[in-house]
Amino acid sequence: MNPVKEINPASESKKCLTRVLGAIDLSSLTKTDHKVFLSRLEQHFPTLFELLLQVYDKHYDLHYHLQQLVQTLASNFAQRKARLKKKDKQRLADPLWHKSEQMLGMACYVDLMAGDLNGLLAKIPYFTELGLTYLHLMPLYKSPEGDSDGGYAVSDYRCVNPALGTTKDLQVLAEALNDAGISLVLDFVFNHTADDHAWAKAARAGDAEFQDYYLMFDDRRIPDQYDATLREIFPSVRRGSFSYLPDIDKWVWTTFNNFQWDLNYGNPAVFRAIVDEMLFLANLGCDSLRLDALAFIWKDMGTVCENRPKAHALIKAFNCCLQIVAPAVVFKSEAIVHPDEVVKYIAPTECQLSYNPLLMALLWNSLATQKTRLITQSLSHRFEINPHCSWVNYVRCHDDIGWTFDDGDAAHLGINGYNHRLFLNQFYTGRFENSFAVGLGFQENPENGDCRVCGSLASLAGLQQALERNSPALIELAIKRILLLNSVILSIGGIPLLYAGDELAMLNDYSFQSDPHKLHDSRWVNRPRIDEPALALAHKPGTPQYTVNVGLRKMIAARKKHAVFGNASTHILRTGNDHCFAYLRQADNGERLLAICNFSAAEREINADILHNLLPAREVINLIDHKPLVMDFSKPLVLRAYQVMWLYFPG
Repeated sequence: MNPVKEINPASESKKCLTRVLGAIDLSSLTKTDHKVFLSRLEQHFPTLFELLLQVYDKHYDLHYHLQQLVQTLASNFAQRKARLKKKDKQRLADPLWHKSEQMLGMACYVDLMAGDLNGLLAKIPYFTELGLTYLHLMPLYKSPEGDSDGGYAVSDYRCVNPALGTTKDLQVLAEALNDAGISLVLDFVFNHTADDHAWAKAARAGDAEFQDYYLMFDDRRIPDQYDATLREIFPSVRRGSFSYLPDIDKWVWTTFNNFQWDLNYGNPAVFRAIVDEMLFLANLGCDSLRLDALAFIWKDMGTVCENRPKAHALIKAFNCCLQIVAPAVVFKSEAIVHPDEVVKYIAPTECQLSYNPLLMALLWNSLATQKTRLITQSLSHRFEINPHCSWVNYVRCHDDIGWTFDDGDAAHLGINGYNHRLFLNQFYTGRFENSFAVGLGFQENPENGDCRVCGSLASLAGLQQALERNSPALIELAIKRILLLNSVILSIGGIPLLYAGDELAMLNDYSFQSDPHKLHDSRWVNRPRIDEPALALAHKPGTPQYTVNVGLRKMIAARKKHAVFGNASTHILRTGNDHCFAYLRQADNGERLLAICNFSAAEREINADILHNLLPAREVINLIDHKPLVMDFSKPLVLRAYQVMWLYFPG
């Protein structure tokens, strides 16, 4: 009996590619494009082949799917505009473009920011004047009427929500943003579609091919087995992760809302179809795609079905496809999971950018406790990532705040993680005495008390309460908290991302409570409409909004002037004071920045030995107030309530 010969992926991929190229049609490519496409295909196909073999090794028709996939890649490359192919070359020559000190991001909903895409076009001067180089538009695709999870239920990836404009309007906007030096970020909602997507409609009509695009079951036997180990994401919507479809007497997997059907990536046809949609979005002219809910895309029985090895393999395979067709486009990970899992998505071959949910949670924790032990302990071994990748650091976003710190880090400090999360939820939702915060709870689980927090930056930092009490002293403290939080995301390393309205210190917006489609979703409280009165208030001297806006702009200007805020290393430092947080940035050109933050409402001292990090400097500049500081090791550094120092040494 002959032994079974083990597959050699390298030689098999070469043979497979030869067969594929002999079977597909590349006549739509020009001579130059043909050369470029084949060069990239030969470079990336071996990796793509091996990844898809890991995922679909049991599929006898894998060669067919690979052949169809390469044809899809070629067709999309042929359709890619010349200006985008030019940007591909530029970004391949400068792959660390996202690490520049010039980078400043903003996320917004088109309708809340400007009404529609044409209105957003008119906002470009505002964006450039603020210093933006990165604009993330919340989902703007066609979605169900009424509740659409803020646009994250996609009915058609190729059609813009008619209320916002057309696909042509989006292309025009993308070109205008590019001309203004602003990178466009779009959402890639690839874990699920809306239940009125064409694929879902066909599945509902009984088409077996499209029923296999989703995870559908005839009874509760298999869903019950999965539910036994799954975490409930939206427990107030439905218990468990499956929804019943009475019209066809089937159960469908719905991790989030009932109208968001999870895609079946166990079917290679789904991967091919979603690659096609992804490349359509890339060819609209975006520079980055935010991978929504990427942790959930692969399901394994007996696990929590999050962060599975094949999920990583699929994301790397998607990345390979981008490298072949649209290498200017980078992925941004949206993994709001345990920090050990977040970092696994960050790599040049997977996601070059990643949200930093741990930093956001730890910043709000530090404000609530007025202690920095947990942020120092956690980031001292969790902030460093692949040097070719970047964090996207944010204080607030369109979503809720989840307390994603590691229980082990907390336990090291004698903190019970479960109890501490309960405290933070109470502190930020008006259930803790003497809290300055005004916020709302989101998706509270009645069984374990788990909850997330919603609210605008200004309201959670105390400005809403201070204004309601008409207290100048409390207003001053709230302003300092807001600027403190922003100082960290602007200086710690990565792309700082503002959420639209936070630069104007806008408060919670409760208008959602009168909309029956939004009433159940408290996240709308931190999604205000950016109107003229809000803009006027931020430009009116004497208002707290003006003070925040001016203070933020000064820090942005300082960031953009110095390379140490860009591609530089970050070292978290121990300050010797539990109320103060510090880190050192060091750039290759010799520049150094020592950032020190007081997270308490009282004056604090730290040992001047921390200044040794700036030697041989004799005098440094505090970039926050542009005042010199003479290096004096004989007396402690004194920081006022919520004060920030950016001590800069040019090298």
